[in-house]
Amino acid sequence: MPLWLDLLRTPMAAPETRALRRLRLGWQALCLLCSATAGFFGPLHRSIGRPAAYGAAVLLATTTIWSAVYLIRKHRADTAFLERTGDAA
Repeated sequence: MPLWLDLLRTPMAAPETRALRRLRLGWQALCLLCSATAGFFGPLHRSIGRPAAYGAAVLLATTTIWSAVYLIRKHRADTAFLERTGDAA
């Protein structure tokens, strides 16, 4: 069987639960907010001063922690799904 056909037949991820969907959407929102903060940091810093730097640092730390939590839970869900379907390596 060609590799592309084998990959096509292999389930790649678990169905997304409501909890994982909320985590993913929150993670995407935090990533967009981080990029907007980085892109507009100059005007933001000029308008509110030093709290802009603290806010950006808190946002970056929150995004990092949220990313780790999301990726760990997503990996666990995918692994459990593949074990239930018998497709785990």
